Amino acid sequence: MKIAVLPGDGIGPEVMDQAVKVLHALVSDGLALEMEFAPIGGAGYDAAGDPLPAATLDLARQADAVLLGAVGGHRYDSLPRPMRPEQGLLRIRKELNLFANLRPAVLYPELAGASTLRPEVVSGLDLMIVRELTGDLYFGQPRGIHINAAGEREGYNTMRYSESEIRRVAHSGFRIAMKRGRKLCSVEKANVLETSELWREVVVEVGREYPEVALSHMYVDNAAMQLVRNPKQFDVMLTGNIFGDILSDEASMLTGSIGMLGSASLDEHNKGMYEPIHGSAPDIAGQDIANPLATILSAAMMLRYTFSLDEAADRIETAVRRVIAQGLRTLDIYTPDTTRVGCAAMGDAVVAAL
Repeated sequence: MKIAVLPGDGIGPEVMDQAVKVLHALVSDGLALEMEFAPIGGAGYDAAGDPLPAATLDLARQADAVLLGAVGGHRYDSLPRPMRPEQGLLRIRKELNLFANLRPAVLYPELAGASTLRPEVVSGLDLMIVRELTGDLYFGQPRGIHINAAGEREGYNTMRYSESEIRRVAHSGFRIAMKRGRKLCSVEKANVLETSELWREVVVEVGREYPEVALSHMYVDNAAMQLVRNPKQFDVMLTGNIFGDILSDEASMLTGSIGMLGSASLDEHNKGMYEPIHGSAPDIAGQDIANPLATILSAAMMLRYTFSLDEAADRIETAVRRVIAQGLRTLDIYTPDTTRVGCAAMGDAVVAAL
């Protein structure tokens, strides 16, 4: 099993070191993994003048899965837009046709106090947001900034979805719901957007193929409210690119820290790119204080969804639960009654717990 490892920028290399450390521990137990490293984002621009160097894209295409850290940094903000680190991330998703983004939000019992919501509201939270990743406003054409008839600058983007794009991500959502609580809530804005009107029609059609799954619909503004009012009502949430981007970050904070959550982006054959949902956090890079658990849990998702190695994925997830139960905390989840450790020490603790 060949993995393309793309550490990226900021804290990306630090947290990736810990995930690789955990995977190496499993390799020493007999798991057959091969890892090859390549630059992406700002590191790709520094190495080859491109946030997605051709060699990196070739490696990603040849690999069975991609494990990514994070991209971005303040020193790249002045680059032309096509050369900025984030464009490398968008391009690799598009080039690999990674259309289904899985973002879990799971609250560990010991971290209930770290959530900004009351423990009784969030205790037991376990939901999955399935976000369409290669369409919508982020990729729709036409787009740009021009001078309008009144002589002032005007920015415009196009929200666009085809029936086939909606259908394939809907199937992904329903299949995941079948493995979980068999409840799926489709989130859109069908009362004002024709794109969402089509989204709802297609999801209903696909839903007829999964009679075991209870399908409901919710407007995105209500869904945003319900996530903080009663988040445990959800099991699987299915939504488009921009709505999913916003809702998944909101859901992540219900768990106490964005540093705890991994993600998967899959193609139609379950080849995936796996990454923490946090950013590159350049302000804390190199200080050994970043939380590596989201990247480690992303590696567990990789083993589960691309390689169908549920036992190995369970081992990693159990090890993470164990170190949390032991009271070990990085700065983002630290409380005075726990033990603060650095990024590398947290990785070592997960390996020891294996």
